[in-house]
Amino acid sequence: METDRTRDDARVNDTDLPAPLPPGTRLLHIGPHKTGTTSIQGALFAAKDRLPAHGVEFPGHTRHPMEAALAAVARPAMMGDAAPTEQHWSKLVQQVRAAGDRTAVVSSEFFADADDDETIARIVEQLGGDRVHVLVTLRPLARIMPSQWQQYVQNGLRMGYGDWLEHMLRKAPYEQPNPSFWRRHRHDRLVGRWARAVGPERITVVVVDDRDRGGLMRTFEALLGLPAQFLQPVPDTANRSLTLAETEMLRNLNKEFRGNGLPDELYSRLVRNGAVMHMKNTCSPTPRDVKIPTPRWAVEAAAGIGAEMADAITRTGVRVLGDPALLSAVPKSAQERPQEPLIAPEVAAQALYGALAAAAQAPVRHSSAAKARTVHQTSSVELVKVLGHRCLKKLGRR
Repeated sequence: METDRTRDDARVNDTDLPAPLPPGTRLLHIGPHKTGTTSIQGALFAAKDRLPAHGVEFPGHTRHPMEAALAAVARPAMMGDAAPTEQHWSKLVQQVRAAGDRTAVVSSEFFADADDDETIARIVEQLGGDRVHVLVTLRPLARIMPSQWQQYVQNGLRMGYGDWLEHMLRKAPYEQPNPSFWRRHRHDRLVGRWARAVGPERITVVVVDDRDRGGLMRTFEALLGLPAQFLQPVPDTANRSLTLAETEMLRNLNKEFRGNGLPDELYSRLVRNGAVMHMKNTCSPTPRDVKIPTPRWAVEAAAGIGAEMADAITRTGVRVLGDPALLSAVPKSAQERPQEPLIAPEVAAQALYGALAAAAQAPVRHSSAAKARTVHQTSSVELVKVLGHRCLKKLGRR
């Protein structure tokens, strides 16, 4: 499902922009996922060396302090990645404190995964207590769902989109297979949890209007007291969403991966950071590629939930920038007929090459003991050779 968008139909006017936050504020952008977080993080990181001249600091040495946020909310890392430690969080806290009287801005969508008042209160207190101002960016659920599903597939999910929608929207308690979805995207409850920690007067909710692609940048500039056009988007092919065909190819690979009991570390290196990353970086979707279509029933259900959330958020008393009605809008182009996803040969080739290149780069180190000398104890390069030989045998039989 894709909404019709015109770039300049809803450009943010100067009169709509908020006043700058007080100097020394700790602006904490908690996402949630799929609401423009990556573009903001990329723009802030690209401007990191120029920000101090305007009284602003962007703590950290990477675009996204994911490990620190995961440690703060006590959530596991992506499938097969190294577990985050308290040291990641402590280091970020120290860098925020080092900002002194300057405004510091921290952005990670994984802060939205904090689901209890005690954890949120601790995060707020360690980042500066009453100096913390929380920023929440929101988009319509109907636009978030296909993007979030394909992201879950990139982390090992094997369930198809239709079944996933059934579980998320029709099968109470709506927690399987991804309990994190509603923790992140029941936005009224998300805002409520953080409002209990900082008070509604220190929360700003921004409803992102996809028709104005620069609107979110302008809002951040205004809140941070930066000149207009100071923050600029940074192209990031590695963060693009997968097409339907790409996602289905990966989902079926996930089935084989799990069915053969391969280790999570192998998935992280060869699949997510090998095949998928290389495919994203080298292959751009074309008009022929089928986007992930959301059926009409799911779009309407999402719009109904969006209306409930918009009303509840408004009643909390937090500041809302943008039009809350966008959260319940029903797109015109919701699809009823599923289209056949076809993977282009060059896309499949680039994905395979990415896995081979990752296998050749370095052996996979495993965090847990393996059985005998099975695939768990076989080097990545040797494993690829064995798998390739098996594939050739299967093709020969066919």
